[in-house]
Amino acid sequence: MPTIAIIGAGAMGAGMGRRLKENGCRVLTNLDGRSDASQKRATQSGMEHVPIAEMALADLVLSIVPPVEAGRVVESLAPLFAQDKSPLFCDANAISPETMHSLAQRVEALGGIATDGGIIGAPPAEHHDGPRLYVSGPQASAFKILANYGIDVRILSGPIGSVSALKMCYGGINKGIIGLTTALLLAAERHGAGENLRAEFEISQRHLLENSRRTIPQMYPKAYRWDGEMAEISSFLAKDDPAAAMIWQGLAQFFTDRAAAEPEGAELASLQALLK
Repeated sequence: MPTIAIIGAGAMGAGMGRRLKENGCRVLTNLDGRSDASQKRATQSGMEHVPIAEMALADLVLSIVPPVEAGRVVESLAPLFAQDKSPLFCDANAISPETMHSLAQRVEALGGIATDGGIIGAPPAEHHDGPRLYVSGPQASAFKILANYGIDVRILSGPIGSVSALKMCYGGINKGIIGLTTALLLAAERHGAGENLRAEFEISQRHLLENSRRTIPQMYPKAYRWDGEMAEISSFLAKDDPAAAMIWQGLAQFFTDRAAAEPEGAELASLQALLK
C-alpha cells in the first residue's frame, strides 16, 4: 500500500486525499497552523495528521496550496529533505516556471528532489472523476503510480518548468475569462446597461451567459487564492509581453477585491439576479 503525503487540505488537497484513500493509499498530512475548516476536511477525507519528520514514511509528497504559500511549504519541509532518502517532492501549485525553478533549487539545496506539477480541473467528487495531475522534471515518472489509485496522471517529457508553463497558460485563459466577464458585468450594472447586456448575451453569447451563471458564483469563494495565481501569470508574461503582463496584474487586484466583497454577498447576489 503506497503512502502519499499531501500538504494542503483545501478543496483540492482534501479531494485528492480522499480519492487516494478510497483507492487503497495511506494519506498523510500536516495540519500545524491550518484552519478549523482545513482540519475538518482532512479528517473527513481520511488524511492522517503527522509531524513533518514522520512524512519520511511517504513514498511521494504533493504540495497543493495557494501559490503564495508554495515557498513556505518548502521551508517547512526542510527537516524532511535533510533525511537520507527523503521522498520525492512535487510542487503542484499554480506558480510560474521561474518560481518553480527557484523552489526546485531550494529543495535541492535542502537535500531533496523536486518535480514540477500542476493540477487542471475540479477536485475529485462522488460524481466527478477529478482533475488531471501533470508532472515533469526529475523522476516525474514515479508519479505514474498514482494512476493505479484513482488519479489521472499525465507525465510530460520536458524539464522543470514545462508543467508550470502549461498551468500558467491554461489558468490565465480559464480564470481570465471569468474575471474579465465579471468585471464588465459589474461595469454594466454600475452604468445601467446590465439588462441590455444580458439581453444581447441571450442572442449572441448564450454559451458565455450560461457558463457565467455557473462559474461566477463558484469564483467568489475562491478569489482569495486566484489573486496569487494571476500575479504568477503576470510574472510569467512580463519579460516577453509586458502589456499582457499588466492585464493579469490587474486581474490579481480584481480578484483581491472580489475576495473582500465575498463575505457580504451583495455583489454576487446582484450578479446572480442579473444572470438568472
